Formats: sequence, C-alpha cells, structure tokens
Amino acid sequence: MEWYICFCLSLAVFISAIILSVSLNRFKHKRGRIIDAPKVLFVGILLSSVLVFFPIYYNEFRGNIGSFIETLMLSLHNTIRLFAIDSDFSIIGDNIGFLDQWFKTSYTILSLILFIAAPLFTFGFVLSFFKNLSSYKKYFYKYNCDVYIFSKLNERSLALAQSLVSNNKKRAIVFTGVNRDNNVNIDELIDNAYVIGAICFKKELNSINFNRFHSKHKEMIFFICGDNDSENIEESLTLISNYRDRNNTSLYVFSNSIECELIINNTDVGRLKVRRIDEIRSLIYRTLYDRGFEIFNNAYKTEDNSKKITAVIIGMGRYGTEMLKALSWFCQMDGFIAEINVFDKAENAESVFESLCPELMDEKHNGNFGVEGEAKYKIQFYPGMDIKSSDFDNCIFSLRNVTYVFVSLGDDELNISASIKLRSIFERIGVHPRIQAVVYSSKKKKTLDGISNFKNQKYDIEFIGDLETSYSEDVILGSDVEEAALERHKKWGAEEDFWLYEYNYRSSVASAIHKKMKIECGIPGADKDVSDRTEEEKHSIRMLEHCRWNAYMRSEGYCYSPVRNDLAKTHTDLVPFGSLSLEKQKIDDD
Repeated sequence: MEWYICFCLSLAVFISAIILSVSLNRFKHKRGRIIDAPKVLFVGILLSSVLVFFPIYYNEFRGNIGSFIETLMLSLHNTIRLFAIDSDFSIIGDNIGFLDQWFKTSYTILSLILFIAAPLFTFGFVLSFFKNLSSYKKYFYKYNCDVYIFSKLNERSLALAQSLVSNNKKRAIVFTGVNRDNNVNIDELIDNAYVIGAICFKKELNSINFNRFHSKHKEMIFFICGDNDSENIEESLTLISNYRDRNNTSLYVFSNSIECELIINNTDVGRLKVRRIDEIRSLIYRTLYDRGFEIFNNAYKTEDNSKKITAVIIGMGRYGTEMLKALSWFCQMDGFIAEINVFDKAENAESVFESLCPELMDEKHNGNFGVEGEAKYKIQFYPGMDIKSSDFDNCIFSLRNVTYVFVSLGDDELNISASIKLRSIFERIGVHPRIQAVVYSSKKKKTLDGISNFKNQKYDIEFIGDLETSYSEDVILGSDVEEAALERHKKWGAEEDFWLYEYNYRSSVASAIHKKMKIECGIPGADKDVSDRTEEEKHSIRMLEHCRWNAYMRSEGYCYSPVRNDLAKTHTDLVPFGSLSLEKQKIDDD
C-alpha cells in the first residue's frame, strides 16, 4: 500500500510544482517576491524524489524503533545524491520487481524523470552560480570607480548607459535583473550592454549588496527604470531603506505618476539625493529652454504693433498636455500676445483639461487681454477633430498666421505623417511656422533630420523626444536647465529643499526658463543684477514675472482663494499685480 501512496503523492507534488512554476514564470516581472519559479520547481523535485525513495527504506526498516526517521533520512540522503549526480538507478529497479507490471512501469517512468530532472536542475544552478560569480568579480574590479546601477536593461537604460560611458570610460555600469527569456529584443540589448563593458547581474537590484564590494568614497548612482510604475515605487522604497545612510549616493526614479511623487516626497531618504524623472515634462521644458526663443522670434506684428504668437497643438496626450500648460506661462512676455489652438480626436478633450487647470481655462482669465498685471493668453479647443479629415484642414486654413506647431499623437508614424501634411497645408496658405514633432526612435530621427521632397524642398520639421537625446547624461544628470533652476532656488531656499520637494523643483525650472527668455527677448534690465536696474526696469520685470507666475500656478491646477491651502491648490496671490501689497510685489524681483 505504501508504494501506491508514495507514488501518487510524488506524482501530485511533481505535477503541481511544474504547473505553479509555469504560472509564476508567466508573471516573473513581479518583484520583491520570496517565492519564484526556480525555487518552486526545486522544492517540487526534492519532495517528489524523497517520496519515490521512501517505500524502499520503509520496508527495510519496518518494525524497528525510529524506523520512520531512518527511512526519511536515507530517502533524503539518496535525493541529495540524485542532485549531486551520484545516484544509481539500480536502487529503484532492484526494489520494484514484485509490483504489478503497469504500476512497475509507471513507477519506473516517474523515477527516470526525476533522475534526469534533478541533475539538469543542478547543472543549471551551477551555470547560474558561475555567471553571477563572474559578475561579482567584474564589479569588485571596479571598486574605486563611480558606479551607475540600473534596475532594468531596456532601451531607455541602455541609451543612458551608453551616454555615460561615452563621456567617461572609467565609469562602472551595472544592469540588474538581466535574463535571456522569450523577449526577442533582450539578446540585442545584452550584446550592446557588453559592448560598453557593462556588468550584468541576473539577480534583481535589491537582492544584491552593492556596498560590500565598493568604496564608500565613490559615487553610487541608482536608476529605477522599469516599465511598471508600482514596481518602480516598491523597488525605490526598498533601496532607500537599504542605502539612506550612505554618502555619495543618488537615486533617480523614472516615473510620470503623482503617486510616485507623493510617496517619495513623504519618505525619509536620509543622506540620499533622490530625484523623480518625469521624462515628458523634462522633454518639454528642455525644448523650451534650448530653442524656445524661436517661438518669440517667429511671432508676427499685429495692427497695434504688438507681436502675436499663434500656436497649434495636435494631440492632447501627455506630451500635448504638458506643452499646452507650459506655453500658457512661457509666452507671457512684454510686447507679445499668445493664442494657443488645440486639436484632439476626443470629444471631451477640453473638459479633461479644464478639470486639470480650472482657473487657467475660465472665462475670467482665458482670452481676457484687458487686465493690467495679469497673464494674457487665449486657449481655443477643437475637440472631436480627426487630423485626416477635411474639417481639420479647413480649421487650419482659417487660422492663417500660425507661427508654431507641436505634434504629439502618441505614435511615431502618425506624428511624422501629420507634420508633413501640416507643412503642405501651410505652404498653400503662404506661411512657414516652426513645426516640432515627437519621434521616439533615434534611428528614425537621424534619418528624418533635414528631409526634403523629390524637388529637394526642405520640409523644415524638427523631430524631438528620441531615446538617444532624451536619455543622455546632459539631460538626466547634468542638465543646464536644472543647474540654472537650482541657482534661482538658492536665492530664497535651501538646496536640499530643491531636491526634496518637486513643487520647488518644478517652479524653479519654469522660472529659470523664463529668465533666459526675458534676456533673449531683450526685456530692459533682465540681463542686469537686480541692484543695477532702474526703478522703472524693476517695476516692469516684477509685473511681468507675476504675470508669468500667475499663468504657471494656474497651469499647475491652482485657483485663487483668500486663504492659501496647497492641499486644495488655492493661493492668495493669484490676483493682478496691482492688487498685491508693495511687499509682495518686490518678491517678483527676478
């Protein structure tokens, strides 16, 4: 009877382990688990093998004192030999001769499977061990180097790593969680990682103690860059807990979510320098900082001798939304007026944006150019508009003097075709606005730069947002926009608060961008130190800066209230410049 019981239990355990390990392997991207597929399969083979050997020794020691313990220990001993490739199958064959033929065959087949599976598992483990050992050895050789550690090997992390190495060959690059699986792109990514001399660990980021083999005097920079935002947050919190007491350590978390911002802002980070990277906002701000002056330069003169910026935004996904919010404050400049026209296929596009920025879109502020000391802009939505339709073409024709176009429809191919179509429409009208389109692929961007038609006429379209540019050291770690923003922040706050609170960081970046535009637009006194300005220049710049600040705060979702409440996003100073006290007017000196 014991033979039948042990056989059924062994078979059930083995099949259950296979099913569970396959299920876990399908969701192997889940991090932070104690149980994973290899562990389940190992335990399954172990228990199943013990049960196969159990009846052999049970019959041998039947009736002895402690027979169960002797049987269990000898079964486990033979199972260990099985994994060590030191077991003889005759121990099975010599003891099952008396069984029924069908059961004998079944028992033999199960035993043979285990005799093959256990050594294969051991062989795989040994290979894995030596691979990780090799990675640890390479990491140890980089003991006195600055190390850049990525939580994931993907296109984004590889692009940043390549940029880091191109700027300094001595840097140590580490990728974690690197496994060759069914992902068709992983082999190419791994090959490219080895080309730059990267160290690839199979283990996940928080399973490795990087402090153990690295100088405490050298920089250690972590990048959490997986595709799952929830996992990124969990991984970041664990990493903060493990490294908060280490000096010379930074953490960059790639995330666009408000959840990540709130959690990191409310976590004790200790000595760590922690920064959340919102790639989309970073792209928009960097684009405006580097080339934004062209938006002002392309503006055309109106009858009253002011200059008008007529912008068109195609697509209100994340890129389009961020650009619309940014243009509302970016275009606040003496002598200029701004009209922003927004096209989106969704019928509720305007309603969704109004929910994000209610006061920016209300009738009191949107399109009201008659209040001195207040932001001046007009935002016009065209919802439910298909860019492929003649209705869209007619709307573009009706705008006439467009000076700037931003295209972001969520797909490289759509963005390229839309920007080319727009250039054709504008050529018919007789205007030549600056056109920028988001293209994710670096290869496509390089190919498209400077494109022309069969008559060698240039399309004059600027493609932005590609991997190689967006994920470079200059953008992520050494951004000149960030450096300028930090200098502005330090005029009124401590440096640690700039990194700790994103409210401060974003506000200072926007201020730095506009400061540069004031100078390039020739605003009187903008290029001078505050103490060197005339009273007239001070007053003019203070009023302009307040107009910009009003639009910026409204783009962040703030509304006026006699009581400031940042939880409710209300502020007492969202009023025309003349309504501020003299003391508060002087706050906007620069």
